[in-house]
Amino acid sequence: MAESIGTGAARVAEVLLRTSGGRSVLLRMPAPAVSGDAGEQLGLATPLFQDAVLGPVAFRKADAATSEMLVSAEAMLRVAGTLAYDSVDALLQSAVGVVVDGVVWMITAVRTMQAEGKPYCYGVRMVKPVA
Repeated sequence: MAESIGTGAARVAEVLLRTSGGRSVLLRMPAPAVSGDAGEQLGLATPLFQDAVLGPVAFRKADAATSEMLVSAEAMLRVAGTLAYDSVDALLQSAVGVVVDGVVWMITAVRTMQAEGKPYCYGVRMVKPVA
């Protein structure tokens, strides 16, 4: 029974985020290192990044300087699997930031919302860079 409640909560979160104006953003990740490149090994190469589409997401204002992005656990698991990460936590710890309308927001904190021990949604707190 507990598993069905967690699964149901994950489905509800996905649907609610889609219907509440759910949009897509890009999760900016460091690109994998190129083996055999002497410049890369010496730290001389320009860092490369790859963007992964993340959606559906919804935003809310957390406080004056911080916004929170709500993203379904299903979407996070899809991206983690695509980029070969073992967990969503590892994925988010490696992320450089979130690209929203061409601006890279810095991730400051992540909270996991769970039902019966199964994640159904993630709250990603972010700050917009100061111009």
